[in-house]
Amino acid sequence: MIRLFIFLFLFFLPQGSWSQDGRPDSTDQSLLVKVSEMDTLAPTIALKEVFVFGPTKFRDSQDMFRYLLLKRRTLKVYPYAKLAAEKLMQLNAELEAIPKRNRKKQHTKQMQRYVEGEFSDELKKMTRSEGRILIKLIHRQTGAAPFYLVKDLRGGWRAFWYSTTAKMFDLDLKSEFDPMNVREDYLIEEILQRAFADQTLQYQASPIQFDFAQAHSFWSGKKNN
Repeated sequence: MIRLFIFLFLFFLPQGSWSQDGRPDSTDQSLLVKVSEMDTLAPTIALKEVFVFGPTKFRDSQDMFRYLLLKRRTLKVYPYAKLAAEKLMQLNAELEAIPKRNRKKQHTKQMQRYVEGEFSDELKKMTRSEGRILIKLIHRQTGAAPFYLVKDLRGGWRAFWYSTTAKMFDLDLKSEFDPMNVREDYLIEEILQRAFADQTLQYQASPIQFDFAQAHSFWSGKKNN
């Protein structure tokens, strides 16, 4: 189990391209206001899109407990997914400057050893639930699920072996982040957006395209119905 979480974080980093159906009934979301306008004063200034949240409402204490537990896990693992994306961009830029294939492999291994030495102790402390969220957030931040990142780096057989090992712990390395169709993913995104707004977490753009306001409207209506 300990080695598995290290695999999740270490082996997807050196990849060269950017590229349950569970729907937990956990919160009664309040009104979300989407602000995205152009300042009409001269000179014209483009304003960033801003989400204004009302307080989160809960049906009962169990709803609140489930949401707060998901929030704690999400806030804990997001920085690792963010760092993964940053290291991936750094590595891609460095590999482009290395002409020889064997030198690229050596540089990749050096990066892996560095990351392992810096973060393996923290990753060993992750729970299975935190690992599941990390897998999804890796997809959110890099645009690719860990299985395909490993496949591009280490080959199909190695990716298959890691995936099989992960399944022994009820983890799926092919899991993708889909807040439009998976309610838990929507809740994770809602937690992230709130954390970005109050600067609990540092914002990092995601290559995954989705309309959060639309997702909020859909899941709020789904709940009410």
